[in-house]
Amino acid sequence: MKIHFIAIGGSAMHNLAIALHQKGYQVSGSDDIIHDPSKSRLEKYGLLPATFGWFPEKISSELDAIILGMHAKKDNLELLKAQELGLKIYSYPEFLYEQSKDKTRVVIGGSHGKTTITSMILHVLNYHDKKVDYMVGAQLEGFETMVHLTQENDFIVLEGDEYLSSPIDMRPKFHLYKPNIALLSGIAWDHINVFPTFENYVEQFKIFTDSMVNGGSMIYNAEDEYVKEVVESSENHIKKYPYETPKYFIEDGTTYLETQEGNLPLEIFGKHNLQNLAGAKWICQHMGIDEDDFYEAIASFSGASKRLEKIVENESTAIYKDFAHSPSKVAATTKAVKEQYTNRTVLACLELHTYSSLNAEFLSEYKGALKFADKAVVFYSPQAVKIKQLEEVTEQKIANAFERDDLIIYTNPQAFKEFLFDVNLENRVLLLMSSGNYGGLDFEEVKRLV
Repeated sequence: MKIHFIAIGGSAMHNLAIALHQKGYQVSGSDDIIHDPSKSRLEKYGLLPATFGWFPEKISSELDAIILGMHAKKDNLELLKAQELGLKIYSYPEFLYEQSKDKTRVVIGGSHGKTTITSMILHVLNYHDKKVDYMVGAQLEGFETMVHLTQENDFIVLEGDEYLSSPIDMRPKFHLYKPNIALLSGIAWDHINVFPTFENYVEQFKIFTDSMVNGGSMIYNAEDEYVKEVVESSENHIKKYPYETPKYFIEDGTTYLETQEGNLPLEIFGKHNLQNLAGAKWICQHMGIDEDDFYEAIASFSGASKRLEKIVENESTAIYKDFAHSPSKVAATTKAVKEQYTNRTVLACLELHTYSSLNAEFLSEYKGALKFADKAVVFYSPQAVKIKQLEEVTEQKIANAFERDDLIIYTNPQAFKEFLFDVNLENRVLLLMSSGNYGGLDFEEVKRLV
């Protein structure tokens, strides 16, 4: 097949392009800008466009399909040409479904935890050499790409994102996968630019639950009241398997899981991660991995990239970075770090970077999100607020939202960096939470603070 990607440089898009190339498809693509690591990886496989930009002449009736990324606009010149020619245009999730409609589809959904749970499942399956197709939202140790597609594998494991499918398909991605086996980890309002009310947001998870195939299995976090209500009220003919946080304890800085075979030391920590582990175990058991084999494998799982990822540690200091940006994720991550390092001062630095987090109306959702940190810093860029065409966010509004009198607020990247490099990190844990980079912070340079 000849496939052309419009907006090939995206994190998910370039991985799918590489996966199809490896499967033997003829792959081409365009984008107006491509950053690393996408750029280097596309170049490695000979898929990097020779020139950046949009070129309608690349679109012809010889193409079997177009895959359209979210980065493209509705008036994209290549998209318009493809529509004019009547070519088959897929969104990213639509094409993944086409590739997997004869497989057993395992879809991991939820506002938070889905990347980690998907990563745990793939780690366990890989440990036991069980071959599956997959799509996950982070680069995993031991996996070359974030997408893998074959003809022969029976299962595909998909991270189920609730964001929109493409500029011309406004359905959430996870509505298109029609799972045989699914998991819901938690529901906490996000993507307010797309889902303007919490009720509207919750409705997407109801649709996801009802999209499962007849007789499918739904594994769900019974400790989340919204997930519990969504799944248990569904009249879809599915089997329902609740899970909750397993018993664990922390000793000398190590988290131990209590199992029937004894106490199992883990590389990961935090109640939310133990909750994720419980969900992953259920999924793996549905895929033929028994409990003992799951525990053997999960003991060596150290986390997904950017999900509570340890940058550096010595005997008196630890530095972590985390993708956390929504209120529930920030609270869970900060609490987990404080529980793990009870005798150290936890300095939590949060960048407000996404559309939701910089929205003045949404800020109140952050109430108490940093309460578990001994010292808390918030960084945001007023310029980013302007670019996103949002109402002005003032330092006072942020201070009021977090309800923390001692909150330190920075709007200048250089001032934030100077603060970070001047702080005494003796007997401290530095937690950097952001889906951005604090206006240009070099994390390799941060490592040298220890």
